Amino acid sequence: MKPLEVFKSFIIPKAKFATTSAIATALDYGIYILLTTVFLTSETTSHAVSYTCGMILNFILQRRFIFLLKRKLYHAFLLSVGFSLIGWLLSQGIFNGLIFSFAFFKQHDILAKVIVTLTVFFYNFYTKRFAFERKYPHDNIRNYLKKD
Repeated sequence: MKPLEVFKSFIIPKAKFATTSAIATALDYGIYILLTTVFLTSETTSHAVSYTCGMILNFILQRRFIFLLKRKLYHAFLLSVGFSLIGWLLSQGIFNGLIFSFAFFKQHDILAKVIVTLTVFFYNFYTKRFAFERKYPHDNIRNYLKKD
């Protein structure tokens, strides 16, 4: 596989995914900050609500701008939501682990949220790609090996 092909098949999809994820994450963080600072909602509840809103926006943006739908829309939606719920549990576990185990993260909860966001990014990309396009994480490697 030529470097340009690698760039097109590996880097560009993740850059597009990162862009739509950044928009959804901005909504997530905005709601989180609003709930924790204005409405004085607990960090855990605020994270759960804000993550859910970001998840829904992310599905809409990914459907529109990133992935080719190779399933029925409701199948893709159900898979996407299922994977997102697992991602939410993963993120909630890491988030709670950080803020309840380390006084630093309890005082700087937004930093804990950033760490969680970065950790869950690749999980989300590959599970959503499967939900929309029926592609597995190793498909690019398999295609690369077949071409040589």
